[in-house]
Amino acid sequence: MNKSEFIDRLSDSTNLTKKEAHKLLNSALDLIQDTLVQGEAVKLVGFGKFDVRARKESSRINPQTKKPIEVPAKVVPLFKPGKELKQQVEKNLKVTAKGVARK
Repeated sequence: MNKSEFIDRLSDSTNLTKKEAHKLLNSALDLIQDTLVQGEAVKLVGFGKFDVRARKESSRINPQTKKPIEVPAKVVPLFKPGKELKQQVEKNLKVTAKGVARK
């Protein structure tokens, strides 16, 4: 599902216009982003936790040239799913030879 499809479904489930649903989604995403930029976590009980983590500087090998390269330290966003979300996904989906399918 892409953002446009998400907005369509959000509009249908909330009886909001697509314009209002678009504004609502963008506001929620902006709020999450702004909170993470301030270094704070966003905890949505049952759904998951958005957070930021620091990654240490590391040395890697460039697969094309086989030469070592230094990867600088950086801060990355992280999402950790909540218990209820994990249970729902596990309950409704199964692993197949081709990937994931509905049960």
